[in-house]
Amino acid sequence: MSKERLYLFDTTLRDGAQTTGVDFSVEDKRRIAAVLDELGVDYVEGGFPGANATDTQFLGEPSLLKTAKLTAFGMIKRAGRSVSNDPGLQAVLASRAQAICLVTKSWDYHVRVALGISNEENLLALEQSVKAVVETGREALIDCEHFFDGYKGNRDYALAVARTAYEAGARWVVLCDTNGGTLPHEVERIVGEVAKVVPGAHLGIHTHNDTENAVANSLMAVRAGCRHVQGTLNGIGERCGNANLTSIIPTLLLKSEFADRFETGVTPERLRTLTHASRVLDEILNRNPDRHAPYVGESAFATKAGIHASAIVKEPQTYEHIAPEAVGNQRRLLVSKQGGRSSILASIERLGIPIGKDDSRVTKLLEEVKQREAAGYSYEAAEASFELLARRMLESVPRYFSVDSFRVMVERRHNARGKLVTVSEAIVKVFVNGDNEPLWSVGEGNGPVNALDRALRKDLGRYQKHIDGVELVDYKVRILTGGTEAVTRVLVESHDTLTGNRWFTVGVSPNIIDASFEALLDSINYKLMKDNAQAA
Repeated sequence: MSKERLYLFDTTLRDGAQTTGVDFSVEDKRRIAAVLDELGVDYVEGGFPGANATDTQFLGEPSLLKTAKLTAFGMIKRAGRSVSNDPGLQAVLASRAQAICLVTKSWDYHVRVALGISNEENLLALEQSVKAVVETGREALIDCEHFFDGYKGNRDYALAVARTAYEAGARWVVLCDTNGGTLPHEVERIVGEVAKVVPGAHLGIHTHNDTENAVANSLMAVRAGCRHVQGTLNGIGERCGNANLTSIIPTLLLKSEFADRFETGVTPERLRTLTHASRVLDEILNRNPDRHAPYVGESAFATKAGIHASAIVKEPQTYEHIAPEAVGNQRRLLVSKQGGRSSILASIERLGIPIGKDDSRVTKLLEEVKQREAAGYSYEAAEASFELLARRMLESVPRYFSVDSFRVMVERRHNARGKLVTVSEAIVKVFVNGDNEPLWSVGEGNGPVNALDRALRKDLGRYQKHIDGVELVDYKVRILTGGTEAVTRVLVESHDTLTGNRWFTVGVSPNIIDASFEALLDSINYKLMKDNAQAA
């Protein structure tokens, strides 16, 4: 039996750009569009030409997409104006997009209050706008804004809007839950009714996540007849975000209820680029990926409980709903005091360290981990520190350098302008392995840890080339015990700007500077080890 085709419409570059703090450049848009094209979506909505210079430039360029249709967004013409005399619509029509998506009011309340026109005038403007797009030889899509609220307020008028768009020649009539307040059972019921007026092969769904139901609403719409799904990568969007295509796509491909009935432009091979696509967007936005995101998060296939880890080692399906490799992710068996030999063995195997399961060193490593966690260490988030510990106990890690001493000074003083400022300065004395003369480095920073980090990475002699691209991007402190002599845990995230790799290290001490320095040392030693730096 042949499968029905579902079409995926990504609106990251338009709806996603409305996210607080997000501002795409033209180059950002080109890069994200290429990633989406590689993933296999059918439409990439590039922006609103005429609304800003970035969107106008991006959509004024010839499309470089291989399979996806570059789509421009705009509004239907204003009532009382001709198509040729509407600057906004003309700017959209002048773009070099291969498809055009126009938004229209489908809630009579908005027609009356926001537009100040009659229902009939709105329908006429919609009809003329769709025909204007079709006349250019491009696909016309209509976003029926506030459709579900409009349907509940005035069913007949909402249906009239959908019917008018379809009969005027729209390829897709998209039902929008603009305020994000509709629930899944409502979506299924309403879409089923609309499908009696507009064929499902021409119906789309566009949901927002204000009740945390955007993904569920999209899937229910597909069940009810929609064959076009809109959303954004990682679910970004205004307010609480849009439907998350990063969750919707693998659900459609990997869950039998949908996979047995439908196919998309995302093949199993392309699906394996999903995690990469998610991370590329986060990198462009300069934000940390959501560790707990379904399918693509770092913790999506992570297990720390001993009995769970033991079962996963024997048969992954016992605690995994899909194979992580299917979406380009990977399994992680976390090392913690809640784990056991199975977790340790699985972690050692993942690191590629050859060792038998009955080797006594496994037990010693497990006991060492438990003792350290009792003292305040936590390795489930600091995998780089665990790898260093494991390799030091089971193999050998070269001693690249040693820190003879360090000093950190914090001084509050008046600067040359008479302003009271606080200055942090660190001095580090390092011996590089094989050298008799010490290296002295001085660093200044906006705090003692920042100064210490800069001083440590300022000069490591022959190893400097390995750490030039390393930067500290996150620093977390947790106080483990009360009082002024409290034990402190520091977690450091490092980033290699040359390769894009990130890793986490941990340090523990009653002295916050000592704990920070331990984590910083682990970070540098880890980078040198992964680079196979040669020790003297």
